[in-house]
Amino acid sequence: MHDNLVICDRCGSDACYVQEVNNEIKNYMCYGCGFITNSVMKKDSKFLEEQMETLPELYKELLGEDEDTGLVWMPNTINIQDKGMVFADGPNGENWRWAAVKATLMGEEESEKFKAKGKDFKWKMDMDTIKHFEEGDFMEALDYIGVFKES
Repeated sequence: MHDNLVICDRCGSDACYVQEVNNEIKNYMCYGCGFITNSVMKKDSKFLEEQMETLPELYKELLGEDEDTGLVWMPNTINIQDKGMVFADGPNGENWRWAAVKATLMGEEESEKFKAKGKDFKWKMDMDTIKHFEEGDFMEALDYIGVFKES
């Protein structure tokens, strides 16, 4: 297995991270545009059909097929328990931006409610901290939640 940076087929950025999972599957995650794909996510593929069952409507609208490779790109959702979350947000594919929310520690009472259900959560996404970033500002959204800072 090896990882490297390549030019993004979707946006042309030089910040597209490629991870080789095995001989048949490669994951592509572009920090330039914030979109992801993999070598099995092609139009009419079973993998894409499965994704379509759970994707929010906005993500479905934002799907885009690369004419040269046939890969279908979709917005990424970053969810880091102790930092925050970055996701595509908006009413439709014509009017959307990246949203970033910071994680905050739960109060003891709130945390105990989850423990009673067998879940041990310490962090929650604080929607009061939501900040929106333009389509080309995915890295700024990640920076807002502290992805590039040491914990």
